[in-house]
Amino acid sequence: MSTSAPDGFFSDASMMRRVHRERAVALSGPRALLMQAAHPLAVFGLLAHTSALDEPYERLARTAETMNTIAFGSRAEAERLTRRVRAMHKRVSGRLSEPVGPYPAGTPYRADDPELLLWVLFTLLDSALVVYRKYVGALSRAQEAALWEDYKLIGGLFGLSREEMPDTLAELDAYRRRMLEGDELFVTDWARRRAREIVLSPPVPWQARALLETANFVTIALLPDTIRAQYGFSPLPPAALRRALVSGGAQYVRRAVIPFLPDRLRLVPSARAA
Repeated sequence: MSTSAPDGFFSDASMMRRVHRERAVALSGPRALLMQAAHPLAVFGLLAHTSALDEPYERLARTAETMNTIAFGSRAEAERLTRRVRAMHKRVSGRLSEPVGPYPAGTPYRADDPELLLWVLFTLLDSALVVYRKYVGALSRAQEAALWEDYKLIGGLFGLSREEMPDTLAELDAYRRRMLEGDELFVTDWARRRAREIVLSPPVPWQARALLETANFVTIALLPDTIRAQYGFSPLPPAALRRALVSGGAQYVRRAVIPFLPDRLRLVPSARAA
């Protein structure tokens, strides 16, 4: 494996590569998607227009491919891909036809709205961090700050200016509290129905059902409490038991599985080729 990426945005020493090289971080995708769908304007501005919740696994695959290209590919590849996404975003705009949560009918939305882009960027980062901490290992505050710096570069590729993103990790923490404790998030009936179908009735072969149900249990358990409650996922084990199940399994994976896996199983292919 190389020690630098002269033609890419990130080096092997970057936190971006350290986190996203791990296959376990793929578990963060469904969580991020459900968090994104908890924002009504994101549903109409970003998700409904791309059939993200009608074809969730295709959406997750595209998102993973995009992040892998940015993290491990060349600058030219990353810029070409994100330029295409920005062009798609520019074509999507409209107004709510009816009131949705705190948003009255007629509220404008557009896919390149900086607030929506920031929410999507945050859900990707927050979900990757939650899963990495659970299943790979702890990160220091400085390492998390370095990862946020890397994500700000990604935000720029998708059209966000530095001024439109929290500058420091402390400011990002404040943004997280504002979004999760405020009234901007509201799970619509459509998002709730589609999310429950995705989690409870996934369109996969029966052979893969047990594995996917395990992944979906992790998705639900790791969602922020306020968002999980809005989706109405139940029945779930009591909070203490849920934490024990998820944390116990996570500790086993983190201590007894991940450290001993060969790179070909532990790391994504693009990380091994970078």
